[in-house]
Amino acid sequence: MSAEPVKREKPWIFRTYAGHSTAADSNKLYRGNLARGQTGLSVAFDLPTQTGYDSDHTLARGEVGKVGVPISHLGDMRTLFDGIPLAEMNTSMTINATAAWLMSLYIAAAEEQGASRKVLQGTTQNDIIKEYLSRGTYVFPPAPSLRLTKDMIVFTTREVPKWNPMNVCSYHLQEAGATPVQELSYALATAIAILDTVKASGEVSDEGFGEVVGRISFFVNAGMRFVTELCKMRAFCELWDEITRERYGVEDEKYRRFRYGVQVNSLGLTEQQPENNAYRILIEMLAVVLSKNARARAVQLPAWNEALGLPRPFDQQWSLRMQQIVAYETDLLEYGDLFDGSNEVARKGEELKEQARAELAAIEAMGGAIPAVESGYMKAKLVESNTRRLEAIKAGEQIVVGVNKYVEAEPSPLTAGDGAIMVVPHHVEAEQVARLNEWRAARDDKAVKGALAALRSAAKENRNIMEPSIAAAKAGVTTGEWGMLLREVFGEYRAPTGVGRAARQVPGNLDEVRGEVERVSAKLGRRIKFLVGKPGLDGHSNGAEQIAVRARDAGMEVVYEGIRLTPAEIVNAALEEGVHCVGLSILSGSHVPLVRDVMARMREEGLDDVPVIVGGIIPPEDESVLRKEGVAAVYTPKNFELNTIMADIVRIVENGAAKVAA
Repeated sequence: MSAEPVKREKPWIFRTYAGHSTAADSNKLYRGNLARGQTGLSVAFDLPTQTGYDSDHTLARGEVGKVGVPISHLGDMRTLFDGIPLAEMNTSMTINATAAWLMSLYIAAAEEQGASRKVLQGTTQNDIIKEYLSRGTYVFPPAPSLRLTKDMIVFTTREVPKWNPMNVCSYHLQEAGATPVQELSYALATAIAILDTVKASGEVSDEGFGEVVGRISFFVNAGMRFVTELCKMRAFCELWDEITRERYGVEDEKYRRFRYGVQVNSLGLTEQQPENNAYRILIEMLAVVLSKNARARAVQLPAWNEALGLPRPFDQQWSLRMQQIVAYETDLLEYGDLFDGSNEVARKGEELKEQARAELAAIEAMGGAIPAVESGYMKAKLVESNTRRLEAIKAGEQIVVGVNKYVEAEPSPLTAGDGAIMVVPHHVEAEQVARLNEWRAARDDKAVKGALAALRSAAKENRNIMEPSIAAAKAGVTTGEWGMLLREVFGEYRAPTGVGRAARQVPGNLDEVRGEVERVSAKLGRRIKFLVGKPGLDGHSNGAEQIAVRARDAGMEVVYEGIRLTPAEIVNAALEEGVHCVGLSILSGSHVPLVRDVMARMREEGLDDVPVIVGGIIPPEDESVLRKEGVAAVYTPKNFELNTIMADIVRIVENGAAKVAA
C-alpha cells in the first residue's frame, strides 16, 4: 500500500544571497528578486563593512562593493531597504565581527519606518569562532568577540524576540575543507561555547535560558555526497536535541529543535564546464529538503557561474526557480519523512554521531572551542582535511566531472560574451567615498562625539553594547568609527594560520619538484624563499594555505603571515625577508587595483626583479591586465594541480635570476 498523503506543508523560505556595488543597486536587486517570488532577504556585505572599516580606509581600497554591499552609516541602510517594509520582511544578514553594529543600523532603519523592534524577524550570522577558522572576517580577540555575541543574544531575546541573534555557521567550515564529522563537532562546539558564555554571564535567568537556546539557529552546507549530507543533517538534529536536553536541561521540545538555513556548497563549483554546476546545486539542495524531520527552514542557492565571478540577476533567478520547482511542482511537501525506518540512513547517522561525540569530547578536554581555536588545533585540522581533499582530486580518487574526468567538452555558449558575469564598475568606490564624506559633513558632530563617548563607556565598563550602538547609529556614527573605537578598547587579533612547518610525504611527483628546488637553491646560493601574501580584506585563505603548505613540502622556505595585509606590508616583508618570488592570493575581485599597488611599490623599493604570481577568481580579460603590469603567472580555480604550480614557481625563480645575472 502507498503512503497516505498528509496536509501539504508550507515551503521553506526562499532566499538569494545578494548585494554588490552600492546600497541603491542592491535595493534594486532585492526588489526584483522579491517580485520574482523570493520570500526572504539574505544580505551580503562588502569586506570593509564586515571588518569594521569605512569605504575610504586604506585597507578598503579595491574592496568597496565587490563581494557585497557597502554600509558605512544609517543613510546607506535606509537606501538598502527603501520601499521594503522591514516589519513584514524576514532578513538574514551575513555579518559576524560587526554584527552588533549592523543589527543596530537595521533596528534604527526599521524604527524610522515605524516598525517596532518586537516584530522584526530574521537572523544575524554572528558566529565569530568560525571566522577564526575559515572566512577570516574577525576583528577582535576571542574574549571580547564572545562578549559582543553575548550582548546581542541577551538584548535580542528581550527586545527583538522574533530575531535569531546567532546563526552557528558550519557552512564556511565545509568550504575550508571540513569533513562531515568536523562540521558537526566544530559547529556544535561553537554553539556550546556561546551558550556557556551566556549562562556564565548571569544575565539570563534559569527560567529564561530555554528561550535563549530556542533562538540559536544554524547555517549549514551541503555537498555532493548526497546520502552522507542528508544523514549529517539528521545527525545535527538529534545531537542538538541531546545537547540542549542533557547539558542545559531544556525541557520544552520546541526550544530544542535544530533550526537551520542553508547555502549549498560553493567550494565544489567548477570553473571548467561551469554549466555542470546547475546539476550540482540541485542535487545538493535535495539533501537538505527531502528529509522532513531534518528539513531546512530557509534555503539560498549559489548561481551556476559563481566560480567565474559575480552572478547576474538572471543567474540568481535560475537558482531561485530550482527551489520553486521542487517546492511547488513536486509532491515533496505532501508527505512525512521519507527516510524514517531506513537501515542505511540510520546506520550512517549513528556512525556520524558517534564520531562527532568523540571529537566534541576531545575539544571539551582542551577547554572548549576557544582554546581549540587559540591553540591552532581546529585550523590545522581543517587545513589537513582540505589538503587531503585536493590530493584526492589530483590523484583521481575523488572524481569531479569536467575537472579530472570527462574533461573534453563543447565550449559553453552560456559563458560567451562580455556580459557573462557581473562586474562591479570601477567608479563605484569613488562615488561611495564621496557619499560618505557628504554624510560626515552633514551630521551633528557634537551628537556623534557624545554617542561615541557613551559607546566607549559601555565597552570599557562591560555593559551591554547594543543600546549605545543603536544610539550611535541614529547620531550618524560610521561603521569605521564604531570599529575603530572598539579596536582601541578590545585590541585586534591575528588567528593561527594552520600552516605547519614540517614537510610531509605526499603522493604524486613531488620528489621531482623537490629535486628542482634543491638544484635551483644550490644555484642561487641559498634556499628558494617564497612569500605568500593576502592583500586587502579577503579572508578566504584556503588557496593561500594550500600553496604555502605545498611549497614548504617541496622544500622551499615559505613566508606566510596570514590574511588582511596592506600592499605596503607585503612589499616590506618581501624586502626584509629577501624573497625570490611573491605569490598573491585574492578572491574578492579586487585583484587589479591591489596587484597594481603591490607592483608599483615593489618597483619603488627596487624589487622589480622579484617575480610576482597571482591566484584568484580572475576573468581572462583581467589576466591580460595583470600580465601587462608585469605579473609572471596567473592561476585560477582550474589550476588545481599544486605540484605543477610548484614547478612553475621554481622555473620562474630560475628564469628571474638568470635575467638579473645577464
